[in-house]
Amino acid sequence: MAKKKMKAAEAVLRALQAEGVEVIFGMPGGAILPLYDAMYGAETPKQVLVRHEQVGGHAAEGYAHATGKVGVCLGTSGPGATNLVTPIADAYMDSVPLVALTANVSSSLIGTDAFQEADITGITVPITKHNWLVTDANAVPRVMKEAFYIARTGRPGPVVIDVPKNVQQAKTIPVWPTLDQVKARLLRT
Repeated sequence: MAKKKMKAAEAVLRALQAEGVEVIFGMPGGAILPLYDAMYGAETPKQVLVRHEQVGGHAAEGYAHATGKVGVCLGTSGPGATNLVTPIADAYMDSVPLVALTANVSSSLIGTDAFQEADITGITVPITKHNWLVTDANAVPRVMKEAFYIARTGRPGPVVIDVPKNVQQAKTIPVWPTLDQVKARLLRT
């Protein structure tokens, strides 16, 4: 992919496209709006708007079952992210490859009990194969590649990528890792 400066939210979109994601399930909310802005006008992935995040999570699960691909769902900060807990747990118990992309309040507000703040990475530790709180826009390409790899390999299962609003809006010149680089990094950790 070209070396051009972009917002991290656009890097998330590019990573979804590189992974071949055809459809995502979610609902807009304040903290995830930078990602929805990046997706505006994009041909892929197709957005399926739901009326509740839990429905989006279960729809992504069903999509993964039906297609054999990784299901992708979105949730905004706080209650939007926690509404994904049930489908994430279900995907974990049923070994369904799922990537749950959540947003969080700005990094400077994490840990302050800010409006609609929730520690979704902490909440989902027992029901995910792995999760990330992305605090550096430059880490987005690596985290996205790792997430899809982990979700679909070994015993498939869910992963969570939580990206604070300010990180989604931050500019980066993304460095896109190869699958071999991701595998080597994961073996070291």
